[in-house]
Amino acid sequence: METDTTLNQGEEDARAEELVAEMEKLGGKVRAARAAVGSVIFGQLDVVDESLVTLLAGGHALLVGVPGLAKTRLVETLGQVLGLSERRVQFTPDLMPADIIGSEVLEESESGKRSFRFIEGPVFSQLLMADEINRASPRTQSALLQAMQEGRVSVAGRYHALPTPFHVLATQNPLEHEGTYPLPEAQLDRFLLQVDVGYPDRDAERQMMVATTSSEEATPVQVMTAEELRAAQTLVRRLPVGESVVEAILVIVRAGRPETSDLDEVVEHVGWGPGPRASQALMLTCRARALIDGRLSPSLDDVVALAKPVLQHRMALKFAARHSGVTVDSIIDLLCQRIA
Repeated sequence: METDTTLNQGEEDARAEELVAEMEKLGGKVRAARAAVGSVIFGQLDVVDESLVTLLAGGHALLVGVPGLAKTRLVETLGQVLGLSERRVQFTPDLMPADIIGSEVLEESESGKRSFRFIEGPVFSQLLMADEINRASPRTQSALLQAMQEGRVSVAGRYHALPTPFHVLATQNPLEHEGTYPLPEAQLDRFLLQVDVGYPDRDAERQMMVATTSSEEATPVQVMTAEELRAAQTLVRRLPVGESVVEAILVIVRAGRPETSDLDEVVEHVGWGPGPRASQALMLTCRARALIDGRLSPSLDDVVALAKPVLQHRMALKFAARHSGVTVDSIIDLLCQRIA
């Protein structure tokens, strides 16, 4: 019995050493990628971090911000730095599902034989930017969101697998609502994070202005490959999570639901709260954030830092609450105070 215990302890120590070695190797690559993106995208450190967290966790992100804040540049830079094939689709009201996922065309060979051939759409890329996703019709939105969820598309009764890894970074203008089709709550829930892109500070805007108008504009360098990103995504799921972090996630998510909350503000103002997918998202993203920072496991600070990006698009306020000036952000702040 003592020998078996010793062997088991030795195996656990070996696995722990292997995990630490992988973290040092891949974590260093991730931090180098973070620095490479930051050398091109100025004054948006939180946006860069949350975008990297999304990719490391294997999810999709909704970038919300007014035009001109380098959202397109961010996606292009991420694709170059991480070695991913990247494409961009500008969503418009007349965009059809086939314009995104592809379609079958009838071809005739030299011998006169006719056959159908599938032509892939832009969704067949590893990093897709869906620009102004709320401008497309619900039918087109659902086609993309189905691809995001299943990792494949169906055309003429046949399935076509998307490349791996596959990530969508969709943008949305929070101010312009004319001629748009707001994403339903069930579709918003498919996005791992909602990343709010704000204006840069004065120093960052000055640096941006000088760098982007000179003849020697910085170009991002490739730091990782798609295979290394997939390895990092696997590693993220292996990071241990302490019981205190698990409990904190449950406390925040369950307190955000009117049906299970003991907060009067939530019961009074929240129409519907985050579902179990929010708990899963917080768990994964906290692990990814710990890997970026070079830590062996996530902490309560990770839960607080990621609560807003994970929860804000998974909660809705009652009409009376919105009319009274209550915001989702203020409710999330109350939830975070439960574990502070």
